[in-house]
Amino acid sequence: VQLVESGGGSVQAGGSLRLSCAASGYIDSNYWMAWFRQAPGKEREGVATISTGGRSTYYADSVKGRFTISRDNAKNTLYLQMNSLKPEDTAMYYCAADRYYKNGANWYRRDEYNYWGQGTQVTV
Repeated sequence: VQLVESGGGSVQAGGSLRLSCAASGYIDSNYWMAWFRQAPGKEREGVATISTGGRSTYYADSVKGRFTISRDNAKNTLYLQMNSLKPEDTAMYYCAADRYYKNGANWYRRDEYNYWGQGTQVTV
């Protein structure tokens, strides 16, 4: 099982980046997938999550209206389009996956996800 993130980099404030997460192994369209991030000295926090079919999404308040999570199940790939980036978005961004249903009360909990990528750095 592998989750491999890509697309990170350095960008000026106000700019955009698109992160990708390629899933392999038995992680497929039956898994909820999410993006988390961790800044130096801070805890890992949920950024956004998306349901198996892509119909349900949840976002952290800090990114609503600026970030969009999406998935292409045919390609087993998760995306995070990040617009209007701010310095406070600087962090290591991680892809995560889990088989079980998520809701507004648990989607952002780190312990709700069993599979993790190695991360991609975003610097604003």
